[in-house]
Amino acid sequence: MTTKFGKGCHLHLIDGSAFIFRAYHALPPLTRKSDGLPIGAVSGFCNMLQRYVEGNHAADTPTHLAVIFDKGSHTFRNDMYDLYKANREAMPEDLRPQIPLTREATRAFNIACEEMEGYEADDIIATLSCQARDLGGRVTIVSSDKDLMQLVGDGVEMYDAMKNKVIDRDGVFEKFGVGPEGVVDVQALAGDSVDNVPGAPGIGIKTAALLINEFGTLEALLDRAEEIKQPKRRQTLIEKREQIELSKKLVQLDCNTPLEFTLDDLEIKDPDPEVLLGFLAKMEFRTLTKRIADALDAELPAIEDAAPVAKAGEAPAEVEDLPIDPEAYTCVSDLETLNTWIAEARHQGYVAVDTETTGLDNMTADLVGISLATKAGKACYIPLTHSKGGDDLFGGSELVAGQIPLQDALDALKPLLEDEAVRKIFQNAKYDCKIFQRYGIIVQGIDDTMLMSYALYSGLHGHGMDALSERYLGHNPIPIKDLIGSGKSMITFDKVDVEKATRYAAEDADITLRLWQKFAPQLHHAKVTRVYERLERPLVPVLAQMERHGVLVDRDTLSRMSNAFAQKMAGLEADIHEMAGESFNVGSPKQLGEILFDKMGFEGGKKGKTGAYATGADILEDLATEHELPARVLDWRQLSKLKSTYTDALQDHINKETGRVHTSYMQTGAATGRLSSTDPNLQNIPIRSEEGRRIREAFIAPEGKVLVSLDYSQIELRILAHVAGIDSLKQAFREGQDIHAATASEMFGVPLDQMTSDVRRQAKAINFGVIYGISGFGLARNLRIPRAEAQGFIDRYFERFPGIKDYMDATVKFAQENLFVETLFGRKIHTPEIAAKGPRAGFAKRAAINAPIQGTAADIIRRAMIRMPEAIAGQPAKMLLQVHDELLFEVEEDAVDQLIATAREVMESAASPAIHLDVPLIADAGQGCSWAEAH
Repeated sequence: MTTKFGKGCHLHLIDGSAFIFRAYHALPPLTRKSDGLPIGAVSGFCNMLQRYVEGNHAADTPTHLAVIFDKGSHTFRNDMYDLYKANREAMPEDLRPQIPLTREATRAFNIACEEMEGYEADDIIATLSCQARDLGGRVTIVSSDKDLMQLVGDGVEMYDAMKNKVIDRDGVFEKFGVGPEGVVDVQALAGDSVDNVPGAPGIGIKTAALLINEFGTLEALLDRAEEIKQPKRRQTLIEKREQIELSKKLVQLDCNTPLEFTLDDLEIKDPDPEVLLGFLAKMEFRTLTKRIADALDAELPAIEDAAPVAKAGEAPAEVEDLPIDPEAYTCVSDLETLNTWIAEARHQGYVAVDTETTGLDNMTADLVGISLATKAGKACYIPLTHSKGGDDLFGGSELVAGQIPLQDALDALKPLLEDEAVRKIFQNAKYDCKIFQRYGIIVQGIDDTMLMSYALYSGLHGHGMDALSERYLGHNPIPIKDLIGSGKSMITFDKVDVEKATRYAAEDADITLRLWQKFAPQLHHAKVTRVYERLERPLVPVLAQMERHGVLVDRDTLSRMSNAFAQKMAGLEADIHEMAGESFNVGSPKQLGEILFDKMGFEGGKKGKTGAYATGADILEDLATEHELPARVLDWRQLSKLKSTYTDALQDHINKETGRVHTSYMQTGAATGRLSSTDPNLQNIPIRSEEGRRIREAFIAPEGKVLVSLDYSQIELRILAHVAGIDSLKQAFREGQDIHAATASEMFGVPLDQMTSDVRRQAKAINFGVIYGISGFGLARNLRIPRAEAQGFIDRYFERFPGIKDYMDATVKFAQENLFVETLFGRKIHTPEIAAKGPRAGFAKRAAINAPIQGTAADIIRRAMIRMPEAIAGQPAKMLLQVHDELLFEVEEDAVDQLIATAREVMESAASPAIHLDVPLIADAGQGCSWAEAH
């Protein structure tokens, strides 16, 4: 193929990813004021591109120019080595939606924008550089990336735009100690911790350079490794030869990437003023828009609804307070009208979306309709499967006229919903995204007003749409029961009149959009953008996938357990009746109170408004230190709860199609960031009792697969040791000591080799109790010892570890002054009752003390969960459950070791690089045919 590119041509290749990340980290978080879209990186990118185009660079003026991007995370190198780049920090969630906009910006400047599936940007740059050099042209690579330095020489140079510095052969030698031709060999030996290139253990850049300069090439060095005088280095080169050779393949750039464009396609062109200024105006870059309009001598465009970009710390913008009028909403009944709504959503870059379904179980519910909102007060409903009256004789039903066929509507909406560049705003996005996925649509570019509210106001109130609408919009939405009724007469949404459904459904989308317009700017103002973007929003698809997988449960095992529990309860009842001297209903608090306080004469009985004695667990735990009967009642209640809540109820939750239980995770269920689960609740299965642990026997692996559990070891104690600065505890964790035995030794002066199980048990109870602000009263209950003795243990604990008391006092003081506490990752947990009086004051203080510790632990496992899908991609494994500090996986038998190694690495490194803990995180692993065996 003939080409015009040749001698006298000068190609500039801009490393797009480097520009983006430098722009992202150089500027404070910025949002588009009209809708809260993060645009800081786009702003910086455009400014850098403009400065470069204007010629403010040291390199010669180019004749050809392109910005080269990475297409995706998986390349041919991952096929060579599945751990390639496995250690890389996940992309910040507030940066993710900006990536497509940087491509759009490049095209708006009329600059070639190139990327390729399966190859890195560096490979494209390498191929273009080699092509241009072979044709007699010159190349300037605009980047400081060391991986590109192997290309320097023979008419190829690099230019660091940030330092205004040209990198030539001398610059490469300064970096690596070898010329460009030796860079790959040095990198192969030294490895790269950032890209997870293994290299030769113990050999760094300087040593690698000395070896390559001495032997000439890597191949010669490896062939003559026996000549190396240093024994350890010689042994490494011989034993790790295959690993080193693999490393060279990983760092060697591919100069033969099969490009779908030519050098001639990269010839510089002037931008179209209308296109460029239109893009900048859409982004609301007022200053840059004016500067470029002046430079192009073009008319400055109007920036609709624009204002200076809101920066972190500035007061949030006020949203226009339009009345909510359900009568104004539109019913969309044809594709032409639907396409108009889709076009408007694309034009403005965001749309609120809501689904209406036949039920709340997103594993079985069918789609009935979809609502959209593009502006406050402008919303529509798209009815899809509303039907008339009852079912006919054949089990079907007649659809109401005037609806777009379901598949036609989904086909029209699919490109919009899957376009990451258009923000889709939901209230509880996980539910809607799971519904769409059942219809083959993977929603991208989501925002979630429920999670925004949670990041902003955790601990202050609930985050359901009705509550948020009433609190922040002053509007009570139409109740769902007004449409579908309640009780036995309740109907499904597909039987609701379309006109009524339109008012209800479109109102939901309208409210969601208005909440988003209020909350999005406030994230930066409240300094919780990173919490929302990195801990909340990216967790949505992870949880949705886990819920879809579900976990296999054996109904027969549950049934046998229910029978066994019933028999044991009967035995306990007989013992209790014998101790009481008469038969009574153990499950009746009234009858139990009369036995305990009237007949047996226990002290401390208090009657409530009904005249019955209180017999809660706290009262029975106190009495259990004095008599066996209350202890037996507690055992009976525990079995009764296990039977009713788990062994009986779980059987009803087994999905008929999958044979699995599909719990639903709630991100907003606990103020501290801990996940909760419902339908069924798998977070609260007791594990301290033998019977509670047995429940997990019913959770099983399919044939040919294994369940693998990874559980953080004493993560909250590790965090406490870090935040309270307890050197002895930190040292014990670093050395891998038994922390409870170490605590007991420190407190009671008992040498570790003389430690008894009873003394260790007491130290364990104190260790965990202190995290929750336990009192002498509470510890006495737990250990069933006198209160004075328990208080003495606590006093001695604080004497030995004074930093803990200092942490507690400082945390309470901070909460009293600020009305919130924070995790190490910046999550705010509000403490509105910290100034309360009486018993509530003690509870509020204990909650404030515990929240940063439990919240930090919750944030860490969130980070691990967010990174896990990419880390285990390609392995025959699925993440099924999260319970407090534990993750449960299902994996094929022959891949267990690989899964454990990968998951453990993800979990143990989850805190970094955001924070550096003074103690190591440890994830204990187990495996088995059931959850009980694995844990």
